[in-house]
Amino acid sequence: MMRIDILTLFPGMFSGVLNESILKKAQEKGAVNIRLVDFREFADNKHKTVDDYPYGGGAGMVLKPQPIFDAVEHVTAGSPGARIILLCPQGERYTQKKAEELAQEEHLVLICGHYEGYDERIRQYLATDEISIGDYILTGGELGAMVIVDSVVRLLPGVLGNEASPVDDSFSSGLLEYPQYTRPADFRGMKVPDVLLSGNHQLIAEWREKESLRRTFLRRPDLLAGYPLTEKQKQWLKEWEHEREKENSGSQCE
Repeated sequence: MMRIDILTLFPGMFSGVLNESILKKAQEKGAVNIRLVDFREFADNKHKTVDDYPYGGGAGMVLKPQPIFDAVEHVTAGSPGARIILLCPQGERYTQKKAEELAQEEHLVLICGHYEGYDERIRQYLATDEISIGDYILTGGELGAMVIVDSVVRLLPGVLGNEASPVDDSFSSGLLEYPQYTRPADFRGMKVPDVLLSGNHQLIAEWREKESLRRTFLRRPDLLAGYPLTEKQKQWLKEWEHEREKENSGSQCE
C-alpha cells in the first residue's frame, strides 16, 4: 500500500477530492492511505504562527522552517526513504513521466506552501523534489497536491478496472491519445469510422497508432522532438507535412 501525507494549512480543501471517484475507491481498496496533516499544529509558539517577515525586508510573509521540519519528521518517522515534495512555482514542471516515477514509491510527503514562499532551508535541507504543475501562480500548493495525488494514485495496481487504461492515456506513450467512440454508431448523421466497426484488430491498432500520431502532429508537435519514430510513422509525418504545405500555398494564392 502506498502512503501519502499532505502537509497543508487548509485540510478542508481536500474533502471533496479525496472522497469522490477514483481516489475514494483507491482508498477503499487499500491501494493507498492518504493522510492530511495541518502543519500549524506543529508550531512551537503560543499563537501557532507558521510564517514571519523575511530577513532583508520585502513584501509578504515567509513560511518558517520549524513547523514544517517537525511535521515532516513526525510523518516520516520509521520511513527514511520517503520522497518529500515541495509544491512551488520554481520546481520542475510536472509530467506524466514524473507521475509514473512517483507511483513506484512507497511513501510520498507533499508540502503545500502559502504566502510569499518557504524559508530556503526547507528547500535545501528537507525537500527531495520541487514540483510545479504549470507556469502560473496559485494561491497555495493545495491544488497542485490534488493534481499530483490524482495522477499518481490512478497508476497504482488495481486502482483502475482496466489495467490497459493508464497505458493508453495521452502522454503515457509519449503521444496524445487517439480519438475514442462509443454507441450509437450513427448519431445525428455523425458516424463512427468504419474501421472501428470492422472487427479487424490489426487494422484498428494501426488506425489508432496513426490517429494518435496525427493528433500529436497537429496539436502538440513539440512532443515529437526526440520521439523514437518508426519508418512507417516518419512516412505518415511526411505525408501530413506535404498536405500542410499544399494547403498553405493554396491559401496564399487566394
